[in-house]
Amino acid sequence: MKLEWEGEEEDRLAAIRAAEERARLEAHVTGAPIVIANEFSEIQVSRVETRNGSRLMIKSPRSGQWVALCPLELEALTWQAPATFSAMIGHPFGPLVTEDEQPPQNLKNTHT
Repeated sequence: MKLEWEGEEEDRLAAIRAAEERARLEAHVTGAPIVIANEFSEIQVSRVETRNGSRLMIKSPRSGQWVALCPLELEALTWQAPATFSAMIGHPFGPLVTEDEQPPQNLKNTHT
């Protein structure tokens, strides 16, 4: 007997696409990664060159999670209040805003 869940195939394909995108980005890293760590977390930060300009790739070796942010997305971090970051830490591995709460024009792949 094989256990399956609704959306399993979509999840599998999304994971494959994310792994391929990460490999493409990692092929264009410039310079050595910077490692920042404390007793709670460790991250690696790298500059990645894409056809649309530079992005900052942030990876968590412990969880395997990663994100590549453009300069505007990085600047948007500076607009946030400390409560935003507290909310993010309080709900790890999940979005603050779900896709069904976003306006249609904002729906996109967060790893591009």
